[in-house]
Amino acid sequence: MRGPLGAVIGRFPSSDGVTQMGGIIRHNRQCRDITVLVIFIAFSVAMVVNSSFAFNQGNPLRLTYGLDYKGNLCGDKHAHPGLSELELRYWQNPNQVYESGLKDSKFKLGDARSICLSECPIPSEDSLNWVCDYPEGDIRLSMTDWANRNYDYFEFLTPEMRNSSLQLQGPCYPVIFPSVNVYWSCQFIARPSNTSLKHWQQMGGVKINEDIIIDKSIHKSINSRSAVLKRYMADIGKAWPVLIVCGGILPLFLSVIWLMMIRHFVAAMPWITVVLFNVLIISVTMFYYLKAGWIGNDAISPIIGEHDPYVSVYGRELTHIRAVTILMTFIMVVAFLTSIAIVRRILMATSVLKVAAKVIGEVQALIIFPLIPYSILVVFYMFWISASLHMFSSGQVVQNNCNSNCCTYDLIAKRVNCDRCCGYSIHYTPNIGVAILFHLFGCYWATQFFIACSSTVIAGSVAAYYWAHGETSSEIPFLSVFSSMKRLMRYNLGSMALGSLIVSFVEFIRFLLEAIRRKLKGASDGNDSCIGKAAYRSSQCFLKCIEWTIKSVNRNAYIMIAITGKSFFTSSSIAADLIMNNILKIGRLNVIGDVILFLGKLCVSLSCALFAFLMLETHKYRSALNKTSSPLLPVVICWALGYIVATLFFVVVEMSIDTIVLSFCQDSEEHQGTAQYAPTLLTETLTDHNEMQRLTQGP
Repeated sequence: MRGPLGAVIGRFPSSDGVTQMGGIIRHNRQCRDITVLVIFIAFSVAMVVNSSFAFNQGNPLRLTYGLDYKGNLCGDKHAHPGLSELELRYWQNPNQVYESGLKDSKFKLGDARSICLSECPIPSEDSLNWVCDYPEGDIRLSMTDWANRNYDYFEFLTPEMRNSSLQLQGPCYPVIFPSVNVYWSCQFIARPSNTSLKHWQQMGGVKINEDIIIDKSIHKSINSRSAVLKRYMADIGKAWPVLIVCGGILPLFLSVIWLMMIRHFVAAMPWITVVLFNVLIISVTMFYYLKAGWIGNDAISPIIGEHDPYVSVYGRELTHIRAVTILMTFIMVVAFLTSIAIVRRILMATSVLKVAAKVIGEVQALIIFPLIPYSILVVFYMFWISASLHMFSSGQVVQNNCNSNCCTYDLIAKRVNCDRCCGYSIHYTPNIGVAILFHLFGCYWATQFFIACSSTVIAGSVAAYYWAHGETSSEIPFLSVFSSMKRLMRYNLGSMALGSLIVSFVEFIRFLLEAIRRKLKGASDGNDSCIGKAAYRSSQCFLKCIEWTIKSVNRNAYIMIAITGKSFFTSSSIAADLIMNNILKIGRLNVIGDVILFLGKLCVSLSCALFAFLMLETHKYRSALNKTSSPLLPVVICWALGYIVATLFFVVVEMSIDTIVLSFCQDSEEHQGTAQYAPTLLTETLTDHNEMQRLTQGP
């Protein structure tokens, strides 16, 4: 049995019957759920250590650029020789590229000889062009002179070097096939130049394979899942100004504006929110149609820079964005029909929001309080995203161990060398997958933890307002917020860590199930059984329901933690009892209010996605240096960040409503159905028979 809260919070009578002033939420508190707090701190330290390893081993440039035949990263000005502005990877030996594309060949494209250039070479119309190795040894050219000569010093070669080059063993290699810049790699087009091929044959060069395999080999490597994932991660690094503006500054501005409008235009806000939501989701969906190429001629292209308009290269990113476009179309239709269905219920939301607007007007610090968790999360996300980029690119550059004929001419040794001529690749650190999962889980847990802390502070402030009879005093507008923060920091951080851990754990299980399903689908060549599909869908639905239930319980538990100072599970039990005893009074009221607030969050996040699309359409992100492979991931991240920021601010309204309603229910139970501490506006709303009938039964 729980005791009455009147003796715990609010102005309470002393033993002599005199009402004590200013005794708002101050009694019998102690630290709760300490064990989980210690685990959270230890996890945070481990996350910092994990990130420091990533900063030490990673290089985000590896997500974009390839390696040359010396193991240097293209574009690295600190390499030897310096490769500043030489960012494109070009495979010099066409026969090696052909061999790597054969079905049963053990020779991999990573072992083919590659070099870093500033632009993809094209065959000459009247002679034979060459791409030669970096100048060294007897080749007395600087890197600048070598680049200015279009990488060609064939005329300076000795007879021995020329004969080696005609055997496709370097140091110079013929340019027979045209190539285009596809994501900073020069992809061959399987249309050899007849003029160049004729000159090559007249010089006595070995046979060059002209099959289309030479095109498909590079294309397959560029479109591999790992390469696409690296490009998506690189897009985040290139689009960091977009993330700051559309994922940080814009949602902050829009959320504050929304709170101010709730304060002053509460009657119109539900209608504005529903209409704006439909406009935004249609606009964002249309942008997806544009980038998918289904409207207009602005589909994303993997080719960078100017190229032959008749050359078309397929990229896996286009498939992804088209799949998302189909999903957005379905969501848009469902959302539009749902918004029409809830129009009749909007008046309920107006009644609920009026109470929240009254609270925000009295406890004025609630409008600016979310800036504190917002600032903390901004710093955290900047650190986390930077660590993620380094983690996905962590590893060591090592030479491959290939058992193939890859002999090349060594300009330093002045002879053909068949030892250690294999290509280079990045060997990722063992257990890097576990480190990435740990990093992802830490992000979700930390985010939920800060949201929980913010919710509890707001609940404590609103409870102080309620149990003070809703009266204005010098303590309510600002000091109640700081007092609530003090209680949280001193007593309740462990409970916040426990509640956020439970939500994170359920979400993480869903993520792992999806990863396992994809892996099993790949192993079975995409042939999923009906039973397997049904089991997966059922488990996902079940876990989603559990997650939604836990989040709902957590939110009410945070309220009771702020009021009573009890542990997480005890507070959850108290909140559950209150809700079950008053389900008819507060059930639909909370649901309709939550729907409008959810639409408000989506309005903010969709606005962020829309502006992200507009920023990514500028020349900066469509040019060679900063070109993003696809707007998909930056837009989705801006949407997610916008939603999180909106949640930090909208939780003011959510927690105000929930705290007031739960306090009203407890107040009514303690005083035989008559709430003695309820503010006048709330009493008029919740005790009016016609109003309550409309709220609980609908029109």
